[in-house]
Amino acid sequence: MSADLVDVHAHWLPTDLFGLPPNSPFGAMHDRDGELFLGDVPLSIRTESMSDVDAILADMDAFGIAVRALSTPPFAFAVDADKPAGDYTDSYNDALAKVVSDSAGRIAGLGSIRLDDADAAERQIQALAAQNILSGIAIPPVLRGASFDSGVLREVLRSAAAHRMAVLVHPMQLPRPEWSKYYLANLVGNPVETATAVASSILGGVIEELPDLRLCFVHGGGCAPSLLGRWQHAWEARPDVRAGSRANPRELFRIPFFDTVTHDQVALDLLRAHAGEDRIVCGTDYPFDMAEFDIADFVDHSGLDRATIERNGRSFLGVRVTSAALS
Repeated sequence: MSADLVDVHAHWLPTDLFGLPPNSPFGAMHDRDGELFLGDVPLSIRTESMSDVDAILADMDAFGIAVRALSTPPFAFAVDADKPAGDYTDSYNDALAKVVSDSAGRIAGLGSIRLDDADAAERQIQALAAQNILSGIAIPPVLRGASFDSGVLREVLRSAAAHRMAVLVHPMQLPRPEWSKYYLANLVGNPVETATAVASSILGGVIEELPDLRLCFVHGGGCAPSLLGRWQHAWEARPDVRAGSRANPRELFRIPFFDTVTHDQVALDLLRAHAGEDRIVCGTDYPFDMAEFDIADFVDHSGLDRATIERNGRSFLGVRVTSAALS
């Protein structure tokens, strides 16, 4: 193998935080005979895969992953505006920092922040940056009817850029009546949520304002790559579409990072054509059922250059692959 894999997109939650943040819309997580449930919904995940660091490291060894960045599962985002979740997010960040510190360079961390208040989020980001253990934060693409061009999420991005913290953007699988069957809240909803954030960051001027922000959209940017031509056409044709951005969408699409979780070679090829190979990072979505578990095989059959995507992953996370990680 010419280079090792740096997985920027994987999830971890310690068992003592399975209760989720205050007023979580999804209900608590819990274990039933080794299987993980969200409320009464089975997640098709072994509990140890979500909570046991030794199991995560064993999976990394089995699939040739040198470094894996852990972040909270999206249903543990602290999004509620009525019940602040500072204690919950601080507990998560403290636990994750210990995992990172004890991992000999094999685990990186993307922390959790309160999303009910921009000032509180800023203080948490500042504290995480000062601690200098976690690489960044993970946030949702949409929040209370807004995305990256306004409100709390835009302020969070500004804070992350100011403190040089990476930002991983992960959809929350928000329910809608028309997506109530066939897992459509995931299969359709997740790509749409992500594409909304990509569009708002491009057309809303966020990427122009924060060119040094280390921003990564998971799931290959959702359906954004297939919509980029439409955005470009509208930007050229309509004053309201280009009102928030001076640069055209095709240029700005080549600034953020996107992970490899596309489940499809044609989709990955389209992403690579639009974003460029130097903006693609390795992701798995471990341990969810939609994960790309054998990521080495997927990457090697995709035509991606391993050295390039390793370098991209390290650049996004701001971490080095240490000798301990490579052994």
